[in-house]
Amino acid sequence: MGKIRPVLIVQADWLSAAQSRTVVVLPLTSDVRPEAEPLRFTIRARDGLRLDSQVVTDQPRTLDRRRIGEGPLTELSNEELAQVEESLLAVLGAVDT
Repeated sequence: MGKIRPVLIVQADWLSAAQSRTVVVLPLTSDVRPEAEPLRFTIRARDGLRLDSQVVTDQPRTLDRRRIGEGPLTELSNEELAQVEESLLAVLGAVDT
């Protein structure tokens, strides 16, 4: 197992409510690389997120729900979520970049 890192939960609310044992996430990294955008989205430090971080949309993961710790560290605005979604759809080949 790697180090503990914050994640952005990206699965549908209905799936979370269904008591699934797993959760679909995108990892965050504090190794901010502006050149990695638009495939990574930067979130400025705020609330419980202590460092500027990037959502790593090219590395989606499914985790056991028991691995999800305390949270949320922060919440994204609708605009931020839309940008993450656009990046994720590009990674999945659902839209042209």
